[in-house]
Amino acid sequence: MSITLGSMFVNRETELEALETWWNRRGAGLALVWGRRRIGKTALVERFAQGKRVISHTGAGRPAAAELTLLSQGAAAVLGPGIRDLASRPFTSWDDALESVADAARSEPLLLVLDEFPDLLEASPELEGVVRATWDRVRTTTRLRILLSGSAFRTMEAIQEERSPLFGRVDLALLVEPFRPHEAALLLPRLSAAERAAVWGLVGGIPLYLDWWDDRASIRKNLERLVCAPGAPLLTAGELSLASDLDAGDLARQAVYAISAGKTKHNEIADTIRADPTRVLERLTRIGVVERMTPVTEDPRRTRRRIYRLADNFLAFWLTVVDRHRDAIERGLGRSVLPVMVSELDDHLGGPWEEALRIHLRRMATTGALGADVVAVGRYWTAANPPVEIDGVVLAGRGRTAVAVAEAKWARRVDGARIGRELARKAAALPRVSDDLQLVVAAREEVTAEGVTAVTAEDIFGS
Repeated sequence: MSITLGSMFVNRETELEALETWWNRRGAGLALVWGRRRIGKTALVERFAQGKRVISHTGAGRPAAAELTLLSQGAAAVLGPGIRDLASRPFTSWDDALESVADAARSEPLLLVLDEFPDLLEASPELEGVVRATWDRVRTTTRLRILLSGSAFRTMEAIQEERSPLFGRVDLALLVEPFRPHEAALLLPRLSAAERAAVWGLVGGIPLYLDWWDDRASIRKNLERLVCAPGAPLLTAGELSLASDLDAGDLARQAVYAISAGKTKHNEIADTIRADPTRVLERLTRIGVVERMTPVTEDPRRTRRRIYRLADNFLAFWLTVVDRHRDAIERGLGRSVLPVMVSELDDHLGGPWEEALRIHLRRMATTGALGADVVAVGRYWTAANPPVEIDGVVLAGRGRTAVAVAEAKWARRVDGARIGRELARKAAALPRVSDDLQLVVAAREEVTAEGVTAVTAEDIFGS
């Protein structure tokens, strides 16, 4: 995955490959690129557009006439005076704009990017239908590629539904997601692997937040600058995320607060928000803020055993650590709050470290390091007395046999032999276990002992 840092562009290889494949198809094409705010959609599209003939326009909720005027100015710089003088005769309607651009792409490919497409729909609700009607008329006679991009999940998902005017006409639908651990590491080149693990645990895979992080300074200095001052970037980003990213109203806000407070079961969330949270939780899961977790050995479609966790590392950090100190920080007590906040980090980072290990296990599975036919990687727990919890279980084959179990410890060094013995004992609770069960133990810097597969931050976050 990829983002631009100065002149450097890293990651997003998979997304760029998908866009290039779409571009290289014969004839016209219609693509959707969407994802949460600050996720790097614009940087991705700009990188993809390099070297191509492109007209790009970003919607901002302006009146339709103003949007068309700005689009005309952008088109004039690309199309030149050959078709018409767009300075004196700007586009008068979306029909006019799309027909003209399609006509300009009869002999050679042309990319039209309409960024923040949902904002354009606010001023011109008919636009989706206009795109469909124009597309149906011209797609066999033009080499135009239209790329619609946006952050409003509800709108971008609706475009792909059966009742949408554009249903069945989209050639590529690309969801841009946060960076995974090994991808985020590329944006923090000066940090040690263990420090990268901590930063990812705090701000997650949001490119903008990773870009804000100064990898020449300590975590303490970064928190002082980014969090512990009135109006600091990450202090305000949490509230902005709650206001703009949830896209599901006040119940969504209440639900994420409940989960951050340890109410992880469906009935606990319902009791806290005093409403049925089913639809809200489904919505939050689709946009990547919340993850619905079930024991990996059970069918998620049938089991009633489920818990919810905050899948957004930054929002989890903001709600569980930052928010409790926000009033004090806003009143100028940031420097005195900072040592307390730093002392709370180790307690907070255990959860993200476990998830980093599960992501790493999935990467290991794709390389064959965990054997053949891996079908699932996830958590496992029972309600037995005493309860059994395993951070990561790897299942393989049609029988979904456990071929590896894993434990993550947010500690610099751990005794792998002791933890391995405990893992082997816990594995006895699993329905089916391989005779060659692999024991995986993770710590930030060192796992001592033979007989276990050691994983450190260097394996997950190393360059």
